[in-house]
Amino acid sequence: MSPLFPEGTKALVTGASRGIGAAVAVALAGHGCDVALNYRSKAAKAEEVAEQIRALGREALPIRADVSDEAQVAAMYKELKSAWGRLDVAVLNSGVTADGHLAAMSSAKWQEVIATNLTGTFFTAREATKQMYASGGAIVLIASTSGIAGRAGQANYAASKGGVISMAKTLSYEVAPRGIRVNVVAPGFIDTDMVKKVPPAQMKEALQAIPMGRVGAASEVAQAVAFMASPAASYITGKVLTVDGGMIPN
Repeated sequence: MSPLFPEGTKALVTGASRGIGAAVAVALAGHGCDVALNYRSKAAKAEEVAEQIRALGREALPIRADVSDEAQVAAMYKELKSAWGRLDVAVLNSGVTADGHLAAMSSAKWQEVIATNLTGTFFTAREATKQMYASGGAIVLIASTSGIAGRAGQANYAASKGGVISMAKTLSYEVAPRGIRVNVVAPGFIDTDMVKKVPPAQMKEALQAIPMGRVGAASEVAQAVAFMASPAASYITGKVLTVDGGMIPN
């Protein structure tokens, strides 16, 4: 298989220590990218992903930063610029859940999810745009089918991911003249730690709504992200690609 990216393409993946973020980081490395791995607290897990990337012959650069903290995000991008001098791809994946029905949801749960998923994506997208402004690049934001269709018990999560989708569409208009593409990948039920927390009865119901009859693998999302970030998708911007086994109708 030929690499999707030119040799030495520089990529950042946020929330890269596990799950979809880790799978995306390894997939990008497999397609020719050097990868900066952002993580918030799981340094050992991030280093495990970094070793997988190095085993593929690519450079790995773990960077600790809480994306909900504006100063930490700025410091992360400053470190990237110092290390590489440029950024070609940014995959903005960091996300958390704090589920509960809206009528009983605390303001703390609401703010926690919005701060990381929406405000954190704003901070990281803003800095990525600044670094790509002169040279172009590709930004892929990771949303969710919850942000498109909603899901009971996820008012905060769905609102945050719906906001990510709208923000990406707006940003795509603003930066297209600069050669920057902005797209969204919206996974459905994927075999990650987040989905493993779904109660069995709810998961059974979800599987009945998926035409393919199964949850997806993180690697399947990762390959979709790699394509959307790559030159193979050079005329695609402002779009949302669902990776959900057919759950959300087009």
